Amino acid sequence: MGRSKKKKKAKILLDTPTSQRQHQQLNQPSNCFEGERLLGLLQSIRREMETAKLMQGTLPEKVWIKQQFSIGVNDVTRVLERMEPISESGKATQDSTLGCGGCNDSSLQLQAVLLSSNCNPRWLAKHVPSLASSRGVPVIFVKDKKGGSLALGELVKLKTAIAIGIKAKGSGINKLAAEILEKIEA
Repeated sequence: MGRSKKKKKAKILLDTPTSQRQHQQLNQPSNCFEGERLLGLLQSIRREMETAKLMQGTLPEKVWIKQQFSIGVNDVTRVLERMEPISESGKATQDSTLGCGGCNDSSLQLQAVLLSSNCNPRWLAKHVPSLASSRGVPVIFVKDKKGGSLALGELVKLKTAIAIGIKAKGSGINKLAAEILEKIEA
């Protein structure tokens, strides 16, 4: 008797993520990159990264990548929490040029977040889209058959990365991100 209750409970738990996933896909079709569109996005970001590295020069690659990107769910969450929330009118509660707490440090500002839409377990990154929207930071979902986290990891020379935040630094990467966001909004 105890087994049938456990099976029913397991079925209910398994059905919930699927319905949530379908709901998210219906609400977020234009900012979800997969297939050829994903490959094009990653190739263009890699090209911009190579160009920017050549221009800046002397820093080791891992240090340079950490300056340009916030890597991982914890790091992205930390930077988003330090950013100033937007008010109902759509503007930051303080002057947006001052950044977080009056400091003009662009490492505390994200331009966009790349997020794997098919990470496992799903609850790891469930909070990122709502936190990003409260800070006025757009989220670009990445979905791949192998797993979006593998594609994002390759981008920053790691095995996997569930979330990558593009720091607002005024580089070529930021110009590319702005172009991508304009295409999504159009």
